[in-house]
Amino acid sequence: MSNRRPLQICYLAIGLAVMVILMGGWTRIMDAGLGCPDWPGCFGQMTAPISAAHIAEAQQNFAGVEVDVTKGWLEMIHRYMASTLGFLILLLAFIAWQRRKKSVYPVRLSFVLLILVICQGLFGMWTVTLKLLPVVVSGHLMGGLLTLTLLILLAGKLRQAAVPESPSSGRCVMRMAVMVLFMQMLLGGWTSANYAGWSCTHWLSCVEGQRTELDFRSGFSFSLDTSQSHQGGTMSQPARAAIQMTHRAGALVVTVVILLAGALALRSSTSRKPALVLFTLLIFQLCVGAANVVYGVPAWLAWIHHAGAVSLLLCLLWLKTRYESEVHYE
Repeated sequence: MSNRRPLQICYLAIGLAVMVILMGGWTRIMDAGLGCPDWPGCFGQMTAPISAAHIAEAQQNFAGVEVDVTKGWLEMIHRYMASTLGFLILLLAFIAWQRRKKSVYPVRLSFVLLILVICQGLFGMWTVTLKLLPVVVSGHLMGGLLTLTLLILLAGKLRQAAVPESPSSGRCVMRMAVMVLFMQMLLGGWTSANYAGWSCTHWLSCVEGQRTELDFRSGFSFSLDTSQSHQGGTMSQPARAAIQMTHRAGALVVTVVILLAGALALRSSTSRKPALVLFTLLIFQLCVGAANVVYGVPAWLAWIHHAGAVSLLLCLLWLKTRYESEVHYE
């Protein structure tokens, strides 16, 4: 039985997962995470209010909550896209159930993805009901990145790509690079969730000409306080500065590890192209990160930085697949 149809669905899911992550980043950057104060609807409806009558009804039913139609639609479009992605993953799990007796079919991975996307739905709900609690927002981002990564892994298995099992120092570097980048993206999510991007105004030090207090303990404490909204952030300046400077240190670690992984890949002909693309994306991402500090994190530049991180992850996974396939067939 051909894997063509599930592979096509998987490719569609990968494209949609990228769009969901990018749309989620834009929703976050535009402070639209609470554009709809309820879940799964928006002000008691399945669409954001448009007409004057619906807006008036929303204001009456949700007293004290600002009705911002633009933010409401940003949030709802993100939910519609995420729901569609969930349906595609459910479809992949259904196909896996049908083919569960085929020993070579990735049944387990298909069901892991289904469980993951259900958890993502719960985190999406908690993001709203717990008023943008940073640990939940960061967990939601982690789930999105993990969903994308596992979908790419599923596509490789559906193509019946050989995955080497023997140990290799080169493969260890590739996997370490993916893990380090993954952790840096989570740290970026924690920075965004706590509105720490504005805490340091100098691209190298935190505040030019001043000694900045860094409160790492408060910056990385996982508060579960849901008595107030976390929109705009609730941490002190020293805590946010600690998060921002840690994120910058993480960028240096990512740079070193990616350069090492790319240098290994440049030795082979099939891995050279993704390695060069990876280097280009890395330089671009570092420049955009510095520009965000210099220009005060404008929304459009913050989103480009978010999209650049996703592009880096995709390119690194592409490089890892090419490199491991070549090692296997040597």
